[in-house]
Amino acid sequence: MSLGGLYLEKLSAKEIYASLYRMYPGIGLTTVYRTLDLLVRMGFINKFTFGNGPSRYEFKFEKKKKHHHHLLCTNCGRIIDYNDFIDEELELTKKTEETLAKKYNFKVQDHNIEFYGLCEKCQ
Repeated sequence: MSLGGLYLEKLSAKEIYASLYRMYPGIGLTTVYRTLDLLVRMGFINKFTFGNGPSRYEFKFEKKKKHHHHLLCTNCGRIIDYNDFIDEELELTKKTEETLAKKYNFKVQDHNIEFYGLCEKCQ
């Protein structure tokens, strides 16, 4: 999926702004932040924030991408997609969602699993 020809693959707002600015020099950074916030609230993109680094964004629904989770390096900010054990994780998550929904009368709409640590280069 693209945003004005820009493929959103875990980019920061400033990276998105820099790319869009070349095509639309009148765009403001505030507009990019507001639009990203709206897309997160509407459920079209995921926002990843960790440490002191900038938030990063990723489209939720890409036909070629399977459901996946993330490994996040707390040193360099690298984000690794993985779908190893995804069936087991989804089964456990479904049971957890059902239990939480009953206990707190809460309708779970989505979930995200992230592991924080150090990537191969930063270890």
